Amino acid sequence: MLETVFIRTDSLEIDIFKGVADTSSVRWLNDCEYILTRLNPKNREETKSIHIKILTTDINSYVFEYKLVGGTQSERATAFRVEE
Repeated sequence: MLETVFIRTDSLEIDIFKGVADTSSVRWLNDCEYILTRLNPKNREETKSIHIKILTTDINSYVFEYKLVGGTQSERATAFRVEE
């Protein structure tokens, strides 16, 4: 299982994966969907935006689906709230 820690505001998301932080802009499409676009892509693949769709929510978690914008293959994951 892979784990990413992220901190999100209305317009920015900071992802920390394997000790490396990356920042993306967040553009909300509606209450349950948004587009992530990396602010400092390091290669051509990282310039592709990611579409996130929140499927279900619970008090401390949510299940979401993600895929490249325009792509057809999607994956599902669960995000858990971590208290600071």
